[in-house]
Amino acid sequence: MKAANKHSKIIHAATKVFAKKGFFNARISDIAKEAKVADGTIYLYFNNKFDILISVFEEEIGALIEQVKKLLAAEDDPRKMLEIFAQKHLTVMKKNKNLAEVIQIELRQSAKLIKDYRNNKFSEYVNIISSIIKLGQEQNIYRSSIRPGIAKRAFFGALDEISRIWTVGVTTEYTVEETTQQVLEIFLCGILEPEAALR
Repeated sequence: MKAANKHSKIIHAATKVFAKKGFFNARISDIAKEAKVADGTIYLYFNNKFDILISVFEEEIGALIEQVKKLLAAEDDPRKMLEIFAQKHLTVMKKNKNLAEVIQIELRQSAKLIKDYRNNKFSEYVNIISSIIKLGQEQNIYRSSIRPGIAKRAFFGALDEISRIWTVGVTTEYTVEETTQQVLEIFLCGILEPEAALR
């Protein structure tokens, strides 16, 4: 097996193990077993368990960033751009429930470990939202009184909480498309300039 493939296999296995057992309860041996490699093989690619967790965020979120940016590059309406971000995020979280679980739980439980790790993809990912808000403000579509840094957390928080619909195994008739539109309807009513709402 090529090194790149083995590295990727370990990342996917770790995502599954972290989602199932949690970062603190997961062992390197659990990840090795899931990846079908020897325990020692893990250390050829990663220094420790925390290194693996950071790599999960870096690689999985990194791939998502590239996909989102590619979709946004073809759009210049900030309202449509928020819709694109929301729909892509929810689609990926519904498809990759293990990643959704890791984002929802480990990002919070492991916050003390991650707080000193500044150059992370997760921050870059959420900052896409604030950049869209700023663009909308420049175009007089979003209210200038809205703080992009707060808005990005409110918007992502809504998406993150809603994606739990699929990760907790609750049977629901909500589609990604309907869920996206509901979030946008609620959110945009709060940040649109009155004039823009009439356009």
